[in-house]
Amino acid sequence: HVQLVESGGGSVQTGGSLRLSCTASGTTGSFGCMGWFRQAPGKEREAVAAIDVSTGATRYAESVKGRFTISRDHAKNTVYLQMNSLKPDDTAVYYCAARLEKPYRDSWDRSQDYPFWGQGTQVTVS
Repeated sequence: HVQLVESGGGSVQTGGSLRLSCTASGTTGSFGCMGWFRQAPGKEREAVAAIDVSTGATRYAESVKGRFTISRDHAKNTVYLQMNSLKPDDTAVYYCAARLEKPYRDSWDRSQDYPFWGQGTQVTVS
């Protein structure tokens, strides 16, 4: 049984920073990729970033490139999302997700390809 638990959300002013964490438990050894998605009120869920669990290779949405950084601590089964220069448009519920496949270029951002999800953590930028 796989469980993903996010933490680190909160409220911050424009230009501020937050770091989200996602710790995986259960049968996580076969994960190829872990990622972050977000969903704002009235909008569809969108991909933010993903990381190859083995190699550390990363993918980012254009809207967060240069501002957000995804990283992982293999020993702790934890993935982080460092968010800098936050904007009001970044306000959303952020979800951690995992899948067995690596973050291939043509599929890393498809939420339907991730079978494992966390409960989400709210990020509010004002």
